[in-house]
Amino acid sequence: MPDAQQLAQQILDAVGGSSNISDVENCMTRLRVEVASTDAVSLDKLKSTDGVIAAIAAGSNLQIVLGPGLVDRVADSLDSLRSAPAPGGASPEELAARGAEIKATARARSDGRTMRAIRRISAIFIPLIPALIACGLIAGINGILTNLGWLPGVTPFLGVLSSGFLSLLAVFVGMNAAKEFGGTPILGGAVGAIVVAAGVANVTVFGQTLAPGQGGVLGAMAGGILAALVERFMRRHTPDVIALIVVPTVTVLVAGSITLGILMSVAGVVSVAIGTAATWLLANGGASAGFVLGGFFLPLVMTGMHQALTPIHTTLIDQTGWTVLLPVLAMGGAGQIGAAIALWMRFRRNEALSRTIRGALPAGLLGVGEPLIYGVTLPLGRPFITACIGGAFGGGVVGLFDQLGHSVGAIAIGASDLSLIPLLDGSSGYGWALLGYGSGLVVAYVVGFVATLLFGVSASVRADLEAQSSVPSGDPVAPDAPLDVSVTSVEANMAASR
Repeated sequence: MPDAQQLAQQILDAVGGSSNISDVENCMTRLRVEVASTDAVSLDKLKSTDGVIAAIAAGSNLQIVLGPGLVDRVADSLDSLRSAPAPGGASPEELAARGAEIKATARARSDGRTMRAIRRISAIFIPLIPALIACGLIAGINGILTNLGWLPGVTPFLGVLSSGFLSLLAVFVGMNAAKEFGGTPILGGAVGAIVVAAGVANVTVFGQTLAPGQGGVLGAMAGGILAALVERFMRRHTPDVIALIVVPTVTVLVAGSITLGILMSVAGVVSVAIGTAATWLLANGGASAGFVLGGFFLPLVMTGMHQALTPIHTTLIDQTGWTVLLPVLAMGGAGQIGAAIALWMRFRRNEALSRTIRGALPAGLLGVGEPLIYGVTLPLGRPFITACIGGAFGGGVVGLFDQLGHSVGAIAIGASDLSLIPLLDGSSGYGWALLGYGSGLVVAYVVGFVATLLFGVSASVRADLEAQSSVPSGDPVAPDAPLDVSVTSVEANMAASR
């Protein structure tokens, strides 16, 4: 396993050093680095770094795929390295030049504000995913034991373990929202707690009596963000001698009152609308809706837009007990697995490609699709499209079950593919949910496999891959050679796929 500190230093060197980094963020598998100057970045050096699965440049934004676990350690190490003072410091002229460059780059990136807003909202929920997975798995096990009538003395115990976090989810969302927007987490949590407080049932707003939990995570998120804004305003205008008392009191009083009086009602309407729309879409659109959702999920993952769905999934789980969107969207990853297996079978003699697939496939089967996207299907071009086709057909199958009245849902987010199986539930129980989801997986695997085997590689890329396969196995360079498909061939492959 690569050393996180060493890998962070290598990444820092490859992207042009601390002075060239404007921002660093990470999700579960990817490190996102905003750079001031793309000219200072050595993408080839980054790709060849041991531990880096793939590196993609989209303008000034670098997407560096490291895999789960490692990406968190590298992000922490990279932050430490960036904050360490440079030997001798920087001159005022250097600082001024860097500031001007960052300002110019930020202006040029103005069209990326939507993506940055999505990443900030997503950052509120991403830290919650491990607990959502853990509690979801425990709830799934408990549901199976309850349905089978096994261990009746244990199921109440498991029920408490699985429901404790979910019952206070609004508190944690409020804390993370305040932290993300520059406030004190505990004050955001205090405002978020208002949403689930039992005393809410005694409050009447605009002639309507509120209900505990009304507005759910959306109300808590809005309340936490508002708390951060109020707190920051108060800190700027409150004398230090009384700030300790005045700032938190005014923050909770103002943000809490607005949350209770306005945000809970508005967020409640939005939450109900989201649940109604998602249920209606799959209940009426069925196979057609599932086909579109399953087919377009991989491009969303590639661009990071899938993060915008996290609060929607969480809202659906909070409202109905499961999200009907996740099992459909998970079919995109399943189609990619079928595509990767087809490529492995077709080009088994290409050691570089085979090694990449063998390393990325286990993660894909457990729901982590980025290694396969950036390491296999996307670089080759057309397999990415055939993987989407497999996901579309799989999503159509899951959507068909929803249309027939047997909704397929997931009681937690963060898992996908095989790892989602214990988290299934739906309107007709676990059995029907498992049948619908399992059928979709099989179809996505098969269609992704067949489509890639028949149409997944253009003649030019096939020639490149087969030429690499013909390198004698005794050549010491061959086993460690990176996957090398010429840019010209990939562009031709993508063009032929359009």
